[in-house]
Amino acid sequence: MRSRELTFVVDGLTLHATLTLPDRDDRSPAALLIPGSGQVDRDSDHRKLPLGVTRELATALAEAGIASLRFDKRGVGASEGDFLTASFDDSRADARAALAALRDQPDVDRERVLLVGHSEGAVHAASLAAEDGGLVGVVLLAGTATTGAEVLRWQGRQILPTLPAPVRGLLRLLRQDPANAQEKLFAKLRASDAAVQRVQGARINAAWMRGFLDHDAASDLARITAPVLALTGSKDLQANPADLPRMAALVAAPIEVLELPDLNHILRHTAGAPSLGYKRQVRSQPLDPRVTAHVTRWAAERVGQPA
Repeated sequence: MRSRELTFVVDGLTLHATLTLPDRDDRSPAALLIPGSGQVDRDSDHRKLPLGVTRELATALAEAGIASLRFDKRGVGASEGDFLTASFDDSRADARAALAALRDQPDVDRERVLLVGHSEGAVHAASLAAEDGGLVGVVLLAGTATTGAEVLRWQGRQILPTLPAPVRGLLRLLRQDPANAQEKLFAKLRASDAAVQRVQGARINAAWMRGFLDHDAASDLARITAPVLALTGSKDLQANPADLPRMAALVAAPIEVLELPDLNHILRHTAGAPSLGYKRQVRSQPLDPRVTAHVTRWAAERVGQPA
């Protein structure tokens, strides 16, 4: 396995990426790895939460004979731009430009290219697959089949019971309705065209949030012509496992759906009750080997590699 750094330009900004190549002499089949939401770099690492999802997938794919490209988001890592003002459409444009850069590499077989997206990256992977008929496969890890607003509403309903009892008690005491507060936030975001807004004193990427709220993944899924692997964990609190049968109904191409028991949103094994205690997990647990096994097995089948 070997890697090299490369750059590509989108909207006048230079984004930085890593191309990981298997040990082979001919041109390699390849996958574009699209990271999840948040201020994460090419490895899916946030400065406070090093997930390593795309880094570990790149290694597993290379060992299976498949190259991969992963990139720093705008304003993250070595890439130019401002993460806080980048819109949801900007993020998709960056992934589209990264796909073009991957196909342009002389040691990549441009006829055997896949997309692999995690979380928000899965949403963008579905969008790109809906517009690009030249892909040999699409992997959606913790993806969705609804609008972003519905995703966030579902997340709120799942996360509230996991909060500490004193916090839930305080909300009841103050007569705070989290669902109502969430709808007010949606309305506030939609009423403005500001790229950045303050919410409870914190500056948030309002442009990205507005785009995500109104994006309907179902319309993209219905237009995909490449084979699809959709994988979500049974203990995911951020992507609804019930979306898997919806994906199967929407995608006209061959699709394999997998709900992995005891897997959470950051693709780690969770033995107990689901929670957002990700920091403890990333310090002690790598990506669940079931995930890398399924992704590499399915990808190898799509590109004609030996299992």
